[in-house]
Amino acid sequence: MCENYIIAIDQGTTSSRAILFDKKGHIKNVAQMEFAQIFPKSGWVEHDPELIWESQSKVLNEILDGLNDNQSIAGIGITNQRETAVVWDKKTGKPIYNAIVWQDRRTAAYCRELIEQGLEEKIQEKTGLIIDSYFSATKVKWILDHVDGAREKATHGDLAFGTIDSYLIWKLTGGKVHITDVTNASRTMLYNIHTLTWDKELLELFDIPEAMLPEVKSCSEVYAHTSEEVIKRKIPIAGIAGDQQAALFGQLCTEPGMVKNTYGTGCFLLMNIGSKPILSKNKLLSTVAWKIGDRVDYALEGSVFIAGAVIQWLRDELKLIKNAQETHEIASSVDSTGGVVFIPAFAGLGAPYWNPEARGTLLGLSRGSSKAHIVRAALESIAYQNYDVIEAMQADSGEQIKELRVDGGAANNNFLMQFQADLLACSVIRPKVTETTAMGAAFLAGLAVGYWKDTDEIKTLWQEDVTFQGEPSDGLNENLASWHKAIKAVENWTKS
Repeated sequence: MCENYIIAIDQGTTSSRAILFDKKGHIKNVAQMEFAQIFPKSGWVEHDPELIWESQSKVLNEILDGLNDNQSIAGIGITNQRETAVVWDKKTGKPIYNAIVWQDRRTAAYCRELIEQGLEEKIQEKTGLIIDSYFSATKVKWILDHVDGAREKATHGDLAFGTIDSYLIWKLTGGKVHITDVTNASRTMLYNIHTLTWDKELLELFDIPEAMLPEVKSCSEVYAHTSEEVIKRKIPIAGIAGDQQAALFGQLCTEPGMVKNTYGTGCFLLMNIGSKPILSKNKLLSTVAWKIGDRVDYALEGSVFIAGAVIQWLRDELKLIKNAQETHEIASSVDSTGGVVFIPAFAGLGAPYWNPEARGTLLGLSRGSSKAHIVRAALESIAYQNYDVIEAMQADSGEQIKELRVDGGAANNNFLMQFQADLLACSVIRPKVTETTAMGAAFLAGLAVGYWKDTDEIKTLWQEDVTFQGEPSDGLNENLASWHKAIKAVENWTKS
């Protein structure tokens, strides 16, 4: 009897993965490969697109090579790091510059110019986004402005722009298909989330030829098949969603008011707000959550730039820890941070502050400050940033959050999850399968090929593992006051 599976391609900021799911939503196999991060200058972050493709194709083939003759693949779903921009030559398929990563801040000064020109309201009304170098538009403009001959080639229709999903599909189909989906398009600062079209006025503003852009598709449909010359199998590519929207779907936050948070390199909180976008008054983003069939759902989003990355920094740069797992025990060994406050603004501050000039800062150090105090302050900083986003989200939506569904690597840290629950005074729920980003991509692909009948069937697959009940204490208000005081200090420092 033939066994059928779905593969999720999960192309992240630091690694490429392929995950094999069965019909019950269980993970049957995982292949992962890290790739190099490139930091040419302070605040600049790049990836080699060809290295991304090499790593992604290797892990995909590793999964496929592990199948026997009685096992087949019903479809592939793709989820990816969003906003990261790639520009490549349509004729050769070669990138003309490294991918400029979502964390990159090189266009911050240009973004300030746009704000000073009074364009903030117009761009938010069209795209749901604020003006920031986080998004793809200014990255593409930078490449066209700084790579010799790029603008001329783009004008002649010889260049293609895409987020990572577009680049992978181009490669998987042997250069035959140039598409993206509504979620990734909505993160470029070039896409009108009301009309669901590329916005000609914004393309003119950023001087980006429309001929470069991919065709925009829904999140769940059969777009194309993989080229047998590339991966030796003809498999339907049937689902696409940016990583955070995929996680929202993977967490089955399909009803308005439901919220998830992914604790990855950064933290990304999304609230389902239904079929009409809400433009934030509190510096959050309005974004497309997904499009399935003719229905479009929207989300409010708050992005924290540095979360799990701060744990990597403690390990790799400061050498304070050997691995992420030991932070729970180290943080729990002290009753508090001893007055230490850590602002992990290595790449600026995201929502709801949006300060690209901010940098990482340790405050409140004394002679008695220890490794444990710093580690605890680092973990707490993740929770405080999320608290501020949740406060803004509740103000925008008018919804009081009672439950937060969590996933991502740092969601396995019980100290952090309990502290987050206490801080928010709500339930924090960790599912049995925390690979919800990949699971969301798998669900979207599976729906398109009939692997799963509908979302009602999928809902039966999501299972709760641990619930952390919030237990607020008197000291938390004082801690929050210290956090907000530290944020002001960092913002004041950037003005000097």
